[in-house]
Amino acid sequence: MNAEKPRRAATPATRSGRTDVQLSAKRLDALGDSSRESADLLTADRLLDPHRITKPEPEGAWSHFLYTISGRRINIGDGRRARERKALSARIAAPIVGGARFVPVLSRKGGVGKTTITALLGMALADARDDRVIAVDANPDRGTLAERVVRPHHNKSVRDLVRIHDEVRGYHDISAIVARDATRLDVLASDSDPRIAEAFSDSDYRDVAGVAAHYYSLVLTDTGTGIVHSVMSATLDLADQIVIVSGLSVDEARLASETLTWLESNGYAEQAREAVVVLNQSTPGAPLVRLNELEAHFRTRAKHVVRMPYDAQIAGGGTIVFANLQPETRVAARELAALLVEGLRAKVD
Repeated sequence: MNAEKPRRAATPATRSGRTDVQLSAKRLDALGDSSRESADLLTADRLLDPHRITKPEPEGAWSHFLYTISGRRINIGDGRRARERKALSARIAAPIVGGARFVPVLSRKGGVGKTTITALLGMALADARDDRVIAVDANPDRGTLAERVVRPHHNKSVRDLVRIHDEVRGYHDISAIVARDATRLDVLASDSDPRIAEAFSDSDYRDVAGVAAHYYSLVLTDTGTGIVHSVMSATLDLADQIVIVSGLSVDEARLASETLTWLESNGYAEQAREAVVVLNQSTPGAPLVRLNELEAHFRTRAKHVVRMPYDAQIAGGGTIVFANLQPETRVAARELAALLVEGLRAKVD
């Protein structure tokens, strides 16, 4: 057996100020000539002169000011806020390997903001990711998810998809039924007639989920209030990750905590441990409860806790425009989306 020949070091660059490139060359030994390099050594780091590569225009007030007054010669890179925003976007946009992932949003009590959190989470995901995201309104009591996301002229509902689920041949069939907002979030509305919405059954949800799994990477479900209703069994059986919403009152917090207990006692202990709890502030001013104590409690029950601040646009009850939200609200929604994606990726890994 021939002894391995020493690797040949790269010739130092002669241009002043340029950093030497150290190569670890792969030889084409299989072809009988170990002096030749393989193609994977032709990297950008080796071939491109860093002094001639133009950096993108920096973001941030001071960085951009310095860049402008220097005639675009001084580029110190993005400011802190821009770096943080891009890092958060990268966390949300991280690829999720495998098939569709299902994420129900739960609450035991109405009026705590479950539909709002579903909308904000869906918008934050769709705004940053390249794949498709859909939010399904599975509320048997005539949900309002579509009204929070898109203008109220949309007249298609989940019932229309149930009716044609065996006939769907491509995304264009679904796009005629769902509504889409500016972030590219698709929404499947519940029926406007409460009697028909209440008839939305466990098997209907599974039919919708089967279609959605073919065309979407992430399927959010705005569930009905409570734990026991017509579609909850299918919702929880398909769940890869769970989001639980709590309001900022003693009884609302207790109900959210009891929801985790119910999940642990009914075969969903792992989902409860991996859940994300959202503490949603739906009224202005300082809450009466001690937020730090509330957060500390839920950190003993679930994996993550996210605080969603009060936002006047949301409180108005109309259509939510993600770009018009308060910066703190957008950051909180995006952090929720990032934690969700990280949790889903960890299950794959």
